[in-house]
Amino acid sequence: MGRKIIKSVFLLILHEILFVATAAAEKPCQLSNIPSGSNIDGILQLLDCLHIGNEFELSKVHEDHIKELNVNFMEYQEIEKIHEKVMDKAIELDEYRNKILKGSNDLQVCQIEVDKLESEINVQKTTIDRLKTNSKLFGEYDKCKGELIRKRNKLKSLKHNVDILNATLIKKDALIEKRILELQNITKNQKTIQLELDDYQNKLRLKESDIQFCQFNLIFRNDTTQKRQHTRILTSCISFGDHPGVHQIEALYYDVFDVLCDSQIAGPGWIVIQQRVGGNESFNRDWATYRKGFGSFESDFFLGLEKIHRLTSSQDHELYVHLVFLNGTIKYAQYDNFKISNEENSYALSSLGKFKGNVVDEMRNYLNSKFSTFDQDNDTEDVHNCAEHFKSGWWFTHCYYCNLNALYGKDLNWYPPYELKEARMMIRPRKVK
Repeated sequence: MGRKIIKSVFLLILHEILFVATAAAEKPCQLSNIPSGSNIDGILQLLDCLHIGNEFELSKVHEDHIKELNVNFMEYQEIEKIHEKVMDKAIELDEYRNKILKGSNDLQVCQIEVDKLESEINVQKTTIDRLKTNSKLFGEYDKCKGELIRKRNKLKSLKHNVDILNATLIKKDALIEKRILELQNITKNQKTIQLELDDYQNKLRLKESDIQFCQFNLIFRNDTTQKRQHTRILTSCISFGDHPGVHQIEALYYDVFDVLCDSQIAGPGWIVIQQRVGGNESFNRDWATYRKGFGSFESDFFLGLEKIHRLTSSQDHELYVHLVFLNGTIKYAQYDNFKISNEENSYALSSLGKFKGNVVDEMRNYLNSKFSTFDQDNDTEDVHNCAEHFKSGWWFTHCYYCNLNALYGKDLNWYPPYELKEARMMIRPRKVK
């Protein structure tokens, strides 16, 4: 807007100069030939145009107008300077206006924050006023605070005591573990010692039994010397031929004892060492009973481990197993070199020899196995005592494939597990003497 005003003033001055020039000169300047605008070139051209009429005499009015024009031109220059200052001030004013706007925005943000703080202060003042109106709450608060401090101190003390007890407990646990290890070692040593003691006791019992037998045999032999001169005691059933039944024989370093001879099942000369014919005899017996023998020749019986050992140790014997299944089928298993060890070796099944028969060779599974009873666990089963579990004595492994001493029913079988009605085990010397 300032530039438009200055331009208008300048045009008015030019108009005055043109008017004076046209009035004084006979040959006026054409206005259209003078460039428009407020620049210096236009002014100079205007002066040149006016100079054409200098041949005329200038009047007093012309000089006055020239002077006035100079004054107006000077004023124009001043106005131009003022305009520049005004523009500078306008720029400064715009900068101040921007700063004021920014400050106003900052002020509004500060005002919002102040309002927020004043609101919070008012809320806190309200809370404080409400608390002040009830002095009892302050008393309860102080009381609770003091109680809380006391309990916190007590808790610290208890925690310290607990830490001490935990440390003591850890030491005691370590000591207990040490004692447990020592006890386990002692228990292992006791078991080892107990096993050694049992072994020595078995050996001692065997020796004592041998001594007793020897003493008894010595006395018996002394008392029956005359009788033996006239009567010959046999060592097998071979001599009885076709006369089965109960007869007396003797074994190596053993007293005379009764045996059941059989000549009908597999030919003459067989000694029945075990029989199951459906009787009510229990085969869940202890070690001493199996060692001595039990039962009745008329029903179920077991001849005795010691007698069987003495017989099979004196000379080679063959074994014949007679089996009668529930359906009436009769089968057999025969071994040509049957022998069991002494009591020191738990009457292990030490030899069987060659097999023949019409059943599976199941006795082979027990070769070198020790005999077991519920009070003498000699099987290779880790979980339980097979003799105790199946209520019978036998040469168990894991536990058995056949068990001719088992309870009547599904346990009394020969693998494949066919249930048996009857079973007999018989031996006789391999060579007839």
